[in-house]
Amino acid sequence: MKRTLSINPKNRLNRSGFSLVEMLIVIALIAVIGTLLIGRIGSLFEGSQEDVARQFVTNSMTAPLLQYRIHMGSYPSTDQGLEALLTAPSERSERWRGPYIDRLPEDPWGRSYQYRYPGTRNTDSYDLWSMGSRNSEETIIGNW
Repeated sequence: MKRTLSINPKNRLNRSGFSLVEMLIVIALIAVIGTLLIGRIGSLFEGSQEDVARQFVTNSMTAPLLQYRIHMGSYPSTDQGLEALLTAPSERSERWRGPYIDRLPEDPWGRSYQYRYPGTRNTDSYDLWSMGSRNSEETIIGNW
């Protein structure tokens, strides 16, 4: 006896799977969770950017500026700025042994670091700072 496969309309209705509404709900939940995670990751990166700026102003520029001071007799003036680490200043250029850095650095937010010598916060040295994430006085990250 040969068996034939018959299609029963009732079996079609009882099949398992997800409806369109269920799929939309799952996609919406994934989107909400993803948005929350991206917000958290952004705040983690912001903290890391501040750490990078702090590391730069307190440690990374110490050696090039000290080397410049040893060769030239003092730190670059405020007018000369950090550019003096790349190109010899017109006065006393015979003592310059640079370049002391490869390129002028930018802070993690794409802005130039600020420099002043003699410093107002470090009166016996230089002030080096970033204006921080909001480019304002309240978010300054400096070497003091």
